Amino acid sequence: MNAEFFEAIEDIEKEKGIPRGYMYDKIRQAMLTAFRRDNPECEDNVEIVLDEDKKRIEMNVMKTVVDEVADPNHEINLESARKYSRRARLGDVVPIPVETKKFGRIAAQSAKQVIIQGIREAERGLVYEEFTSKEHEILTGIVSHIEPRNGAVSIRISSNSEFTEAMLSASECIKGETLTEGDHIKVYVVEVRNSTRGPQVLLSRTHPGLVKRLFELEVPEIFDGTVEIKSIAREAGSRTKMAVWSADSNVDPIGSCVGPRGGRVAAIVNELGGEKIDIVKYSESPEEYIAAALSPSEVVSVTMLEDGKSCRVIVPDSQLSLAIGKEGQNARLAAKLTGFKIDIKPQSEA
Repeated sequence: MNAEFFEAIEDIEKEKGIPRGYMYDKIRQAMLTAFRRDNPECEDNVEIVLDEDKKRIEMNVMKTVVDEVADPNHEINLESARKYSRRARLGDVVPIPVETKKFGRIAAQSAKQVIIQGIREAERGLVYEEFTSKEHEILTGIVSHIEPRNGAVSIRISSNSEFTEAMLSASECIKGETLTEGDHIKVYVVEVRNSTRGPQVLLSRTHPGLVKRLFELEVPEIFDGTVEIKSIAREAGSRTKMAVWSADSNVDPIGSCVGPRGGRVAAIVNELGGEKIDIVKYSESPEEYIAAALSPSEVVSVTMLEDGKSCRVIVPDSQLSLAIGKEGQNARLAAKLTGFKIDIKPQSEA
């Protein structure tokens, strides 16, 4: 039985990745819990030996050899002590074996619960460590359930050998996107929290980081650092503006992102359910950057105001509605992308 016990611990380490040392600590704790349930007076004088090499499991109560026993839980007389150790003398501490088979049913059940709880805690710890390393990364998940009342989506995600259920709240879903159970979707890991119920992985389909990571996966020049994403402004499900830049004058940053025949950006638009993506060239000059950010509208001039945080933009009369965009979206995203307040005026007023 002892040999099988140690083999079982080894199997748990291989299958679940739970270290043997951790399991031995939990088993010692479980055996102590069971023993103290039947022997509440014994506390600090119990020794448990788990010897892997000799495949030996022992539980002993350590008792001091005395002439007259005053505390039977901690003391033993010389005659009784010599039944366990022939060389026992007065003052020696002698190990008295405990037969674990004699544990009561409730005590054994308590020990079992300690071990099960220990395995659960270890598994949660492994899941937490694995997914913490995936914060701000993209994972592919499978839609396992959609809550009809609030639209929250339960997604089964995996990383290496670890699996967990994560929640994609309705507010983090792309507006207008229809998901069904069994769909494979890419999700952005916003944060991983360790709670009493285990690790909670917070996912998003609306975070600008999702667009950034998708471009890193699709565009080699971004992945290797030749092209840099300077800023992203996003209204998920509708439109994204992204500013890119390259230190290499021979590399066209916008062309790299668009790809041959628009293939690279098309793959990302498809993944995001048809969301429009404007890619503009970043510039150190605020005037040039703001003019580019307002594309596809033409810009006549950009004048920076004294506060340094806002500007006035003049556009052709025919381009005014395009510059502002539907419900002000184009101007709003341009302001978010550049970090400047933008006041747009038609050329006739200027």
